[in-house]
Amino acid sequence: MGFFPKEIDFFEIFDRAVSNLTRATSLLVSLMENFDNLQERAKEIYEAEQEGDMLTHDIMRKLNKTFLTPLDREDIHSLASSIDDVLDLIWGGVDRLVVFKLDKPTEEAITLARDLRTTTEVMQKAIKELRLKDYAHVQEHCIEINRLENRIDRVFRDALGNLFDKFSNDPVMIIKWKEIYEHLENASDRCEDVANILEGIVLKHA
Repeated sequence: MGFFPKEIDFFEIFDRAVSNLTRATSLLVSLMENFDNLQERAKEIYEAEQEGDMLTHDIMRKLNKTFLTPLDREDIHSLASSIDDVLDLIWGGVDRLVVFKLDKPTEEAITLARDLRTTTEVMQKAIKELRLKDYAHVQEHCIEINRLENRIDRVFRDALGNLFDKFSNDPVMIIKWKEIYEHLENASDRCEDVANILEGIVLKHA
């Protein structure tokens, strides 16, 4: 038996990665809803982003060291990269929020944060079901992620329109919030990428 390499539990690392991502989106919601101690709250999200980078690197390193993988190698690579992208974009939005020294959130920013949290919670369920090979439920979760992405798209479009009404005499504020909104909307797009990858895996294995 010593001649055979030990199979690496990639699902365990993915579980940790999406759990860390959901923690980050929960912190994002708390930041947007309370909007106090921004430096400290941003630091917590940055730490989650750093943890996400470490988990992604762990997956990539182990992927290069094993022949036995529970999924196609390109799917593992794409899934890890997309999950990491979501977290990077969330942190990018939070970082700009702090740098821009904004003093209060918009209602749309709070809504985007809440919908992102819901999306990552569904993603977490999908990864767990994938591990159990419950492909029907994985597919259901992917449909829900796509539905949430469409909802976030609508909130994003409405948010941009409202900026011109709310800050018609302050173009700098429009630019600041537009950039933050774009980061959160792009994070939602990467969540949809995760769903598309999961759907592709289901088609291969179901």
